[in-house]
Amino acid sequence: MGKFDGVLLVSDFDDTLYDSHCQVPRRNLEALDRFLAQGGRFTVATGRAHRTFAPYVHLAPVNAPVVLSNGSAIYDFQKDEFLVQTYLSPSAPQDLDGVMEAFPQLGMEAYHGEDIYVFRPNWITDLHMKKVGTDYTVCPIREMPTPWTKAILQQDHGVLKEVQSWLLDRFPRRYEAIFSNHVYLEITDHGCNKGGMVARLAQMLGIARENIYCVGDNQNDIPMMALSAVPFAPANCAQEVKDWGAHILCHCDDGVIGDIVEILEQRY
Repeated sequence: MGKFDGVLLVSDFDDTLYDSHCQVPRRNLEALDRFLAQGGRFTVATGRAHRTFAPYVHLAPVNAPVVLSNGSAIYDFQKDEFLVQTYLSPSAPQDLDGVMEAFPQLGMEAYHGEDIYVFRPNWITDLHMKKVGTDYTVCPIREMPTPWTKAILQQDHGVLKEVQSWLLDRFPRRYEAIFSNHVYLEITDHGCNKGGMVARLAQMLGIARENIYCVGDNQNDIPMMALSAVPFAPANCAQEVKDWGAHILCHCDDGVIGDIVEILEQRY
């Protein structure tokens, strides 16, 4: 029996566990080794899809299923299978075609299975695809195969704030529209966010609510931080996260998971 038996630690990936130099700091790895040795369960809740996260899962000692696509799915990398998979409404191509018509400066990615389809790519789309290191197919929205697990709308933050309001006003119970960073507006099925999927994962694992700890840097992490016994965020987090009231720790480059494990070592 270890002191972290029955404790679940969930981290966002980009700019939280994974730092600005595109690596997991050694301090994070050393802390996670201590956490797991005492019976803790560690996983990631990321906006990345299976295809764009799978090449990176080995970078940290993940020992629980992973929340993918901003809360659209739960994937067990040990069993190599989806435990939960959700999809956007069948009307998503028509709905998002309307968004793209209303906001012609937008770029868009749609995720179908392991494939990524892009309409009207812009400089943000290009940078995103280079970061995740994958290819994609450019085509009209109506020609993209369905169903979609999620979509990402891309443009400057001010434009995306308008898009977010436009979309949620017209389809208030059809979609989640939440920022994963200031130039990515993530679209998932209504009710599918990191908070909901972390709660489902904890139930699968038999983890009590008071033993869930979450850390993230952006608006899309707030739903899971709301579940956390102590909501943690790195110093590089978005202003929305600071304003929300997260417990701010060190910068992701300095190994924010190390800070959390040290706190938990005192707490338990």
